[in-house]
Amino acid sequence: MNSIEKLSAKLASQWFLGENREQRLLDNFDWPLRLPIVKPSGKIFKHESLKVQKHLGAWRQQRLGRVEWQSIKYQSASVAVEIPVYWFINNAEEWVAATADPQIKLEYTVVQDTLDNIDPIFYSFVTRNRRLWVSAAPHQIVIRSCHLAMQLEPGLAQGRPLRSVSIEGYDTKFLENHQGLLIQLLNIRFAGVLEVHDLEKFLDAAESGGHWLLVKPLSHGLLPFQQLRIRASELMTTQLPGKTLIVVENEKCAYQLPKLVDTIAILGAGLNLSWLKNSTFKFKRIIYWGDIDSWGLKMLSMARCYQPNLQPLLMELEVFNKYQRFTVAEPSHAGKTSPTGLTKTEADLYQTLLASRCGRLEQELITLEDVKSHLQILV
Repeated sequence: MNSIEKLSAKLASQWFLGENREQRLLDNFDWPLRLPIVKPSGKIFKHESLKVQKHLGAWRQQRLGRVEWQSIKYQSASVAVEIPVYWFINNAEEWVAATADPQIKLEYTVVQDTLDNIDPIFYSFVTRNRRLWVSAAPHQIVIRSCHLAMQLEPGLAQGRPLRSVSIEGYDTKFLENHQGLLIQLLNIRFAGVLEVHDLEKFLDAAESGGHWLLVKPLSHGLLPFQQLRIRASELMTTQLPGKTLIVVENEKCAYQLPKLVDTIAILGAGLNLSWLKNSTFKFKRIIYWGDIDSWGLKMLSMARCYQPNLQPLLMELEVFNKYQRFTVAEPSHAGKTSPTGLTKTEADLYQTLLASRCGRLEQELITLEDVKSHLQILV
């Protein structure tokens, strides 16, 4: 036989499981929750009558949820006896009350207040991560961080130090002190665009010097190394040799680049593009290559704001259609409106990608032959 106390302890233990909390607090659960009380065996009913009477009395007094009773005929009883067989919990509030745990009741109040004050996009993350709101004080930080994450946009810093990013109601320290949480929230909002400790890159806070780029000469003797990492902030003022500069969104595309005369590639820039303001770059032929998706075109528009004469590489509808079998859905778009830095053709492509069920083609999937042939035309 399951006593009220035993089932309450079971319900309390379920509170500490993130998946349970998410399902039950966000109404993703098929209520009611049915808990078997277990009827007393004939042996117990006959030889432990006081224990059975106490058990039945306790369940008769239970007013929380709903108790289902069943008429059971025992050999040792002259008439059928009403026995509690199931305890039904109808909603999350009853679940919390049924735990009979004051700490869980306090936590429920705190998490409900948190959910009431944040954007629904963060509900799942917050309910699963109990440590965020386990006491009353930190949950205010979670609420404020969620509000801030909804205001931060790619490139917001425009090359300024991270500390200079100003949002009304937030001092300069808040963003620095809660970077870890903000990165997680922004990854939810923008579907994994950020990487670990990549807030500066996302905001284009290049002046902080925290973002390293891969510099790779594509012709022998142009630089005294095969490749080198350099801070984005240093690239802002460094004069590079060569006539052509290829800016590549993803670093892992280095193997796709062919040998090219007087050409240097800078890879892994992502959203951190303010270093393109380097005044010496205006004398170079600049090529930009990114994924064919809304974010890739967003970055193309950002790069063009710094270097208006740059030329895109393999970022056109014909290429997208050619590799259609490799396209996938884009988890989160860069916005409904085409970025202002795009040409009409690029803006039309942007809208085509938004309307496509599979509107994302990663640049790594393009063959070496296509990359080489298109570059030879541009260089």
